[in-house]
Amino acid sequence: MTIAVGDKLPNATFQEKTADGPVEVTTELLFKGKRVVLFAVPGAFTPTCSLNHLPGYLENRDAILARGVDDIAVVAVNDLHVMGAWATHSGGMGKIHFLSDWNAAFTKAIGMEIDLSAGTLGIRSKRYSMLVEDGVVKALNIEESPGQATASGAAAMLELL
Repeated sequence: MTIAVGDKLPNATFQEKTADGPVEVTTELLFKGKRVVLFAVPGAFTPTCSLNHLPGYLENRDAILARGVDDIAVVAVNDLHVMGAWATHSGGMGKIHFLSDWNAAFTKAIGMEIDLSAGTLGIRSKRYSMLVEDGVVKALNIEESPGQATASGAAAMLELL
């Protein structure tokens, strides 16, 4: 069952590579008492993710934060090292959280998994964005196609804020 507006996010633990090394980030740590924009991509370094989706959030980071958002995070079913390399390569390290859902546990728990085996990617996350307040989904934008980043992009999120 896919998560919906009004639902509380399930407990999960992500990994994040920081300047100080790897850390575990729990949903409680990330969302408790905060207003957070979370967006998901099918894969770090993939074309739409790297050329469109992520850059929009990095370019609009300050505008999003200025609208009462405490934090921004991107999640992907990639390992910690790939997410860390993507954070460094994109210039996003320290600006937004690059969360590794390495085993797709969070993605599956919220019903956002997609089988992209035909494209050699295996089980990944659907592309989406959500506004989360104190762990509760307040807005949810799911893309119809993993190759698009319109409904879930930063411009659409800014309109919601």
